[in-house]
Amino acid sequence: MNSILRPLKLSYFLFLISYSLFSCSISKQISKQADSILLNDTAISQGHIGISIYEPATGKYWYNYNADKYFIPASNTKLFTLYAGMKYLGDSLVGLRYNNTRDNNITYIDPTGDPTFLHPDFIKQPVFEFLQKQSSMIINRPAYFNVYGKGWAWEDHTESFMIPRSSFPIYGNLVNIKWIKADSLLIYPKYFYKEIEKSNRFPNGFDLIKQFGNNHLMFLEGEEKKRAVPFEADISTVIDLLKDTLKNKTITSNVENIFKEGTTIHSQPSDSLFKLMIHNSDNFFAEQTLLMASNERLGYMSDEDMIDTVLNNDLKDVPQKPRWVDGSGLSRYNLFTPRSFVYILEKMKNEFGLGRLEIILPTGGEGTLKNYFIADSSYIYAKTGTLSNNSSLSGFLVTGKGKLLIFSILANNYQTGSGPVRRAVEHFLSGIRKKY
Repeated sequence: MNSILRPLKLSYFLFLISYSLFSCSISKQISKQADSILLNDTAISQGHIGISIYEPATGKYWYNYNADKYFIPASNTKLFTLYAGMKYLGDSLVGLRYNNTRDNNITYIDPTGDPTFLHPDFIKQPVFEFLQKQSSMIINRPAYFNVYGKGWAWEDHTESFMIPRSSFPIYGNLVNIKWIKADSLLIYPKYFYKEIEKSNRFPNGFDLIKQFGNNHLMFLEGEEKKRAVPFEADISTVIDLLKDTLKNKTITSNVENIFKEGTTIHSQPSDSLFKLMIHNSDNFFAEQTLLMASNERLGYMSDEDMIDTVLNNDLKDVPQKPRWVDGSGLSRYNLFTPRSFVYILEKMKNEFGLGRLEIILPTGGEGTLKNYFIADSSYIYAKTGTLSNNSSLSGFLVTGKGKLLIFSILANNYQTGSGPVRRAVEHFLSGIRKKY
């Protein structure tokens, strides 16, 4: 027995030495690439950068640089939100829950935070079809939550990338305005035509003023030809919009939650929402995904409580526990490490399958990667993240020799725009793909 085991032990020992030398060699070579392409790049060198490259098949890190340091991740935060959505929203989104009363023919509606309701990106609208058939409805008002996230910049409240959260989103919580010709604007939803005064004239375009905290729009003569402006979908606004859209319906609201369980109407395949959220880096879809996940997991909508629940249970073994404050990554209060993104990507791969993630994440030439990694299309699947002076990229990379890698590169505090940083990261990762 011993004579048989000796060569086996020796072979295994030699394999370990060989693999260790191979790993060390890769790490040194990637370190040289990082030095020449990233760390000394004029767009990056005056800022900060963290890099982590990991091979899940072997459980080994190929390269780490500041990988356990905290960075503002921007929209890479959506990867953690994506995990919560994939974990708790099932195959189909819950569009709403309802109860009918037999005595007075009233339908009680329990909102679920579904952002696809009457959203132009979703043609099929089962919730709308259901509501059309009801004559009298009472909408339950969920517990209060902040419609703006912690650390969001209030001066961006009229920008389409910072849409307020709501329990009952409608029309994507956006007013779309288009100048057609002199004295003519196209407004959708049509409900907001009421904001235009008869005296308004728009010979060359329009301008728009919206105060923080209300939905009053002031249209002025200006130069803009097209604009999308967020509105706050509080219950009273939702009821007004529903009445304007459904016509001849009795719709009111109730402060108390009348029922705990109700009949469920599913709206869209969950992955159809996730794909748009990640491909387009849609902040509104991300925020609502976190609220919907909270509603399904906790029974109420709270981004803060849902984040605590996920981090303290599902993700309790995450390295360098992040400071995670919103679903979208709009907040600069968010702090994550490159290793934490490698962790969440591997966890999603193991729990939900790489094939599903390859559909949700954009590859080269798609979504937010439409101008990058064109030659590496179908070999990289990744999520971008961009705020002023911050750029991130985390995802999966298949090397030329067929090795699957998980990577995260977070760059903060550079003075240039994001373009030069993204090009440097593209050059770096494409070099790794070609070499290994």
